[in-house]
Amino acid sequence: MSSSSSSPSSLSPVPTEECLVGDAQLSGTDGVLQVNGGEEELPDDELENACSDDDDSVCSSRASSTASITFVSSVEEPMSLEAEDDREEKSALVPSLFPFIPPTLYFSTAHEKVELLPVEQRRLLKWKISTVTPNVVKHTIVRSHFKVTKSNHDWLGCWGRHMKSPGFKALEEHQKLNHFPGTFQIGRKDRLWRNLSKMQVRFGKQEFSFFPRTFILPQDIKLLRKAWKDGGSKQKWIIKPPASARGIGIQVIHKWTQMPRKRPLLVQKYLHKPYLISGNKFDLRIYVYVTSYDPLRVYMFTDGLVRFASCKYSSSMKTLSNKFMHLTNYSVNKNNSEYQANSDDKACQGHKWALKALWQYLGSKGVNTTLIWEKIKDIVIKTIIASEPYVNSLLKMHVQTPYSCHELFGFDIMLDETLKPWILEVNISPSLHSNTALDLSIKGKMIRDLLNLAGFRIPQKEDVVPPCSSTSSSTSSSASEMSVLLIDLCRSKPDLSADEKVKRAFYLTQRYADQDFFSTVLDVLTPEDVRVLAETEDEMNRRGEFERVFPSPSSSRYLRFFECPRYLNILLDQWEQKYWSNRTKGISLLRTLCQKGVHVGTSDPAHILVNFPALLHSSCLSRVVVSHHHRSHHDDDDDDDDASEREVSSVSPGSSVTSSACASPQPSLTQSLLPQQLASLGTSGLLT
Repeated sequence: MSSSSSSPSSLSPVPTEECLVGDAQLSGTDGVLQVNGGEEELPDDELENACSDDDDSVCSSRASSTASITFVSSVEEPMSLEAEDDREEKSALVPSLFPFIPPTLYFSTAHEKVELLPVEQRRLLKWKISTVTPNVVKHTIVRSHFKVTKSNHDWLGCWGRHMKSPGFKALEEHQKLNHFPGTFQIGRKDRLWRNLSKMQVRFGKQEFSFFPRTFILPQDIKLLRKAWKDGGSKQKWIIKPPASARGIGIQVIHKWTQMPRKRPLLVQKYLHKPYLISGNKFDLRIYVYVTSYDPLRVYMFTDGLVRFASCKYSSSMKTLSNKFMHLTNYSVNKNNSEYQANSDDKACQGHKWALKALWQYLGSKGVNTTLIWEKIKDIVIKTIIASEPYVNSLLKMHVQTPYSCHELFGFDIMLDETLKPWILEVNISPSLHSNTALDLSIKGKMIRDLLNLAGFRIPQKEDVVPPCSSTSSSTSSSASEMSVLLIDLCRSKPDLSADEKVKRAFYLTQRYADQDFFSTVLDVLTPEDVRVLAETEDEMNRRGEFERVFPSPSSSRYLRFFECPRYLNILLDQWEQKYWSNRTKGISLLRTLCQKGVHVGTSDPAHILVNFPALLHSSCLSRVVVSHHHRSHHDDDDDDDDASEREVSSVSPGSSVTSSACASPQPSLTQSLLPQQLASLGTSGLLT
């Protein structure tokens, strides 16, 4: 298919006249509350503390004496609301699918209203506003009756800047911030390409061929010089500052003399043959939401934005200075007098479309848009995995509970003339500025669904009072005690029993394993297994227009890309394989287990490995043996094992190996581990 195929005039995103060639004059301010990548600029040392707009430090445990205040009328959405009585009223709480698991708060769009909670609960709904909290977030939390607080202690949610990793230590267990520590590893352009390049070296270009050849200066100057010489005089390169946003500092060049000197730069082969619509270049803004890094859970919003360059594309060297032609950033193209806005999320007109409108347009041309979407999902999953070891390491060091972090990413994707998607960059603070009905329609629904997916819970009053305050004691009922226990379990880092640690160690220390082996992870579900699976199913039930792309029925193939295998990823992968086609059956099983209270701890022999030898009787676990003890005698002879593999074998769940059939019945799991093997597992940190 020709990438420059013409479209009907009604679908044309551009005026018929050619634009004048010339540089865009970028304004210093964009009039937006939050800009693309604004939090990427100095991730190591100078990122603003996200939640300390009013205080010297987020780490302050002193509660502010300033009373919480409601939003004023200035936060009303710029759209006509339906009459109060005509809007559908929604319950303020979303019940769990499972008994004895607390509900989550409901967030709505402008076309719904949320019922009022009892006053005692409503007083706990407080939100920390930062200088970059976008209006679309403010509108959404107001509809759920949140109030603003200046305190650093009593807020439940904050949408702010990224911050230095140690700052995450100040987050209380009842608080959620819209970032994970360490995500600048894909949010900064230089770190993104370094990490993707490492993955390409390790796993090959066949799996990691979705990013252009990239050099980071000054480190790669010699390699770039050679590539430049080998490429000839007609090549084009695009240069970018490693931590910029909104198209600032980006140039397309073709001469070595045009290369800036004495400052860090990212230099990439220019994708000079993009897919064109009505002669114009465009890119896609894909919204990716991660609710958890361990286990990894990744969602993609099914709608997004298509941003067009506002001048018809030409490959002529004479046009390379025309930013309106070669850059797709809205912040650049809005300055072009020929820029055409679009307020209709279903229309293929103007210089900004809805992603769903693009799929409809391409589908009408006979394009397999499902295949393109699958390729984009592949890019997203692999890129998030590239950040996974950094983020999980920092989470363990600096975050009290996994409940406290979640993050929205903006992936910028371009299609070439063959409709192959390429990743351009990842924004860790994608713009949520909504200045048109099109923006508001897409971003409003996306933020509504994101906050519902986030699973905000009403904390216990004791959690949000100032630490120095004393509260009157009263005798709690068994019901309220259970409520406190359940909320704590849903938020806290798991306090694994020795039995659960043994199970995890067993599945993480196999050098060779096949699908039959990994499927046995579901044979005995421990309390923490049940909690994680129930949380995952509840999330799935609240996803709205988000699509969960990891884990999925086909996610096994991605587990080999993780630097270190993680037990919970194996658990969720096997759960998906077993129950994706009959989710009702899996949910029914979890309901039964939660009704028995398994998720809050149990002494039931059916859920304790040491008392359940049937695990090994029925599951053919004798195909594999615990290899950690065996390897301790041979690591010095194994030149192929790197340090991390010597600590924990880098198994590839889902891979297949030839093995003998089951032998005679085996002893229980803990009995099958020799004392010295258990000791070895303990010293490796797997049982700690």
